[in-house]
Amino acid sequence: MTTAPHHKEGEGLEPLHEGADKRDWSEIRQDFPVLKQRVHDKPLVYLDSAASSQMPQQVLDALIDYHSNYHSNVHRGVHTLSQRATNAYERARLQAARYINARSEREIIFVRGATEGINLVMFTWGRQNITEGDRILISAMEHHANIVPWQMLAEQTGARIEVIPMNDRGELDMKAYRELLSKDVKLVAVAHVSNALGTINPVGEVIELAHAVGAKVVVDGCQAAPHLPIDVQDLDADFYTFSSHKMFGPTGIGILYGKFDILDTLPPFQGGGDMIDTVSWEGTTYEEVPQRFEAGTPSIAAAVGMGAAIDYIAGIGRARIAEREHELLSLATEKILTLDKIRIFGRAEHKAAVLSFDFTDIHPNDIGMILDTCGVAVRTGQHCAEPVMNWFGIHATARASFALYNNEDDVEALVDGLRFVRDLFA
Repeated sequence: MTTAPHHKEGEGLEPLHEGADKRDWSEIRQDFPVLKQRVHDKPLVYLDSAASSQMPQQVLDALIDYHSNYHSNVHRGVHTLSQRATNAYERARLQAARYINARSEREIIFVRGATEGINLVMFTWGRQNITEGDRILISAMEHHANIVPWQMLAEQTGARIEVIPMNDRGELDMKAYRELLSKDVKLVAVAHVSNALGTINPVGEVIELAHAVGAKVVVDGCQAAPHLPIDVQDLDADFYTFSSHKMFGPTGIGILYGKFDILDTLPPFQGGGDMIDTVSWEGTTYEEVPQRFEAGTPSIAAAVGMGAAIDYIAGIGRARIAEREHELLSLATEKILTLDKIRIFGRAEHKAAVLSFDFTDIHPNDIGMILDTCGVAVRTGQHCAEPVMNWFGIHATARASFALYNNEDDVEALVDGLRFVRDLFA
């Protein structure tokens, strides 16, 4: 099997240099071909990046290059195309490791997305370590992907799930969290950033407190990965997972980070080719980390595209991106609050560029459909966060989420569209 050379444990990786791309935001917006189209004869205003962000031409070119020039299976061939594909695939792993400041690329596992990453942890570490009477703490603002797998595990093992509450602003109640912690807590599951509210959680403090009682922490980083600098070593994260399609890359690929000394103790997640060392009728031995967890032919093209997306984000710089998106969020919040009978859910002091709202007398689905006729794309519904909706006593919200390609004109189009909605129901 051919793989890129691994760094030795503890050797560390070269830092990911960011911010070389000094173009202004109007030029950066031109990188996204999809934004040049019209919807219902209106310029497209895409405000659904928290669900799936758009891909820049640089990522599209990387995908076309792979399919056109070196499409081949990885790790298994000695011919030139296989070597090229393997190098590009493993380079993406290295870039992902540098993106979150992992100690080694061996701590990076390719998965179909964060959902599969969380399930991998549940099926391997969870089944190995959670037993009857153990407690699992899950924050009140989690995506279903960071709830359902742990409910399944609790049903299988007899463990108990308890919820870390939040306040009316959509912020974790850290006092209540401290009171919930004890030696029988084995796992804490928390989002770095809430997909439904935009809250940026103090995950470093959450992890530190969990470790003090011997618990491990799984962080859903999907909404943080495209927007915020991430340092898993500084956070001391045990597991951290995120998806490519929310960070300007293709669907079908994501990353699960795990501390090497944890991953090295875990059994395989699935069986098949590429995760084995030897196979005989007498028994099978398995590959080392991370190949042990990557059975079968992976999504090679998507991994290449994800590597290109990481390069793209790093070129602009996550600190600069976060500042720009905060400007747009602040502007949109200010303008939306001037509308009659509107409510915003999620008013945390530290917040990413997610704006969940409703009109008190208009169903969010109606809001979304009417906005679409104005060319404005927002998400409506429960956002795979039904417990969050129940917490606020509502059925659903409309959600506008901003990315680096949005601008002030998009904010004006959203507000104008909402005025149109408001007038229709006046």
